[in-house]
Amino acid sequence: MTLDLDAQDRAGHGELRVRAVVKRVRALHGGETVADSTSARLVCEPRRVVASYAVPESDVRAELVPHDGEPGGSDRPVLDPRVPFTVHTAPGEALSVRLGDGTLAEGAAFRLTDPEVAGLIVLDFGAFDWLDEDEPLVSHPRDPCHRIDVCRSSRTVRIERDGGLLAESSRAMWLFEGTFGWVRHYLPREDVAVPLVIDDSRPTFCAYKGRATYWSVPGDDPVLHRIAWSYEEPLHDAEQVRGLVCFFTERLDLSIDGTPVPRMWTPWAEPD
Repeated sequence: MTLDLDAQDRAGHGELRVRAVVKRVRALHGGETVADSTSARLVCEPRRVVASYAVPESDVRAELVPHDGEPGGSDRPVLDPRVPFTVHTAPGEALSVRLGDGTLAEGAAFRLTDPEVAGLIVLDFGAFDWLDEDEPLVSHPRDPCHRIDVCRSSRTVRIERDGGLLAESSRAMWLFEGTFGWVRHYLPREDVAVPLVIDDSRPTFCAYKGRATYWSVPGDDPVLHRIAWSYEEPLHDAEQVRGLVCFFTERLDLSIDGTPVPRMWTPWAEPD
């Protein structure tokens, strides 16, 4: 019998996925401890691509109260990090967290009711400051089975928009990430054929790569708005792509060594 791990990963996205964590995990707010656990779990609700931390209710040091808001929902086939925490696809009870200063973090907790994980409280990563042991985290918990692999390549990467050259390089760094099934090409800025202007109004954060800075090609073409990004101060996993530019090739025309590459689908395939 052969087990296709890629197919197994894809099939599992429709289920509640849980993984044990061996680290001490803490959630803080204003320097006050909200949760402190050595029994945390990584939890991915159905269709979610990024995990949240869940801890035993006994490890939550703040008051949990019923959430008065309407339950969130989404018909998206994939719930990427832009879908708010309050959208839940697993059985459970939405909760708010009463913090030490009396304020309420609305909908920032979720009590799972699946019998196999009953008693676990999932916490909204964005509502708190998080530590793995004493290491600060950004964006979302780091999955021990997810890794970044960066390779130098002399293959020629050419990126176009409606026949117009945007960039071409035979010294790109190819970044492969986890089980995403796609590759990102990070190019030296000298190999970008068009001017780029920074758009830092809405930076994003990756738990493995750090803070992304976005770039636009000047002009009226909406596809070229925030069409590229770079990591100016990357986390250690992405040090090899420091300062290099990567384009959303799912919106553009990509060829490798002269051979066109079909556009891939990602949650970022449409301009934001």
